Amino acid sequence: MQATAYTYDTETRSGQVLLDDGTPVPFDAAAFDRGGLRLLRPGQRVRIETEGAGEGLRITLVTLQTL
Repeated sequence: MQATAYTYDTETRSGQVLLDDGTPVPFDAAAFDRGGLRLLRPGQRVRIETEGAGEGLRITLVTLQTL
């Protein structure tokens, strides 16, 4: 799934992405670290992996979108 980075806190390594429908979904440091990223800037396109649905949707991986 693709999304756009919305917020990112360098101290906690957590933030939020916006799904293509505009829904914000938070991610934690574990999802960020699992992707091997060092920094994330708002507006960057990212690829995410999730589990659950609806209110229980949780991001398990954040990586940069590559072509």
